[in-house]
Amino acid sequence: MSETTPAAATPTVVLVHGAFADASGWNDVIAQLRARGVQATAPANPLRGISIDAAYIASVLRQTPGPVLAVGHSYGGAVITNAAPKAENVVGLVYVAAFAPDKDERLIDIESNSRDSVLSSALVTHQYPVGQNGTTAVEFAINPANFRDAFAADLPAEQTALMAATQRPVAELAFTEPSGTPAWKTLPSWAAVPTGDKAAGSDVVRSMAERAGAKITEIEGSHVIMVSQPQAVADVILDAIATIGNGCQVSQKES
Repeated sequence: MSETTPAAATPTVVLVHGAFADASGWNDVIAQLRARGVQATAPANPLRGISIDAAYIASVLRQTPGPVLAVGHSYGGAVITNAAPKAENVVGLVYVAAFAPDKDERLIDIESNSRDSVLSSALVTHQYPVGQNGTTAVEFAINPANFRDAFAADLPAEQTALMAATQRPVAELAFTEPSGTPAWKTLPSWAAVPTGDKAAGSDVVRSMAERAGAKITEIEGSHVIMVSQPQAVADVILDAIATIGNGCQVSQKES
């Protein structure tokens, strides 16, 4: 991206975190982007289900002035896939170790086909209230004893212990609710695929990115490459911005 690119033409980057995490995972990526003059924000993803979360993130996207580049990590990829069609100012998508489901697909089924993921064996279940009269539903967290191996094997143990202690559980609905019409069918897409992803699984992340027609960059690292390799992830985002600046925002894919 040229340092002389007019600010008005540069999309704001909206970074959407995934399950078992919060927006602080994007801190170092935001720092890299801001150092290049790119505005970025990382809203809280509710983690209550695809339709709920996509509606919330779509409202964030619509209220962000100017063009927006939507970036999703892990489950956040499914959220931007469903949110972007509801926000006309989104000009591109970046998937970071992320799900890019097609219409009617469920993440639980996608995960069942991964040979690289060990996440299912690392999860523990909890209950959370969903209404009156004590009604509850299931949410998932990662067993702290398995967090580093399944989620962030390339980070120091002290850091992953803190991440495990502060993780945000995700509702079961996030994995069992069918996805809607995907934004990647009409918007240009990029993907950062970690070679050592044992959470979503490198194999399914790569195959979904290929199906979406995304420009793929493989990065050596774990599922949380935005934490362990923030410069590499920022470079993928900057490449998307540079391409969009050359006109991709007005030359969408054929549906």
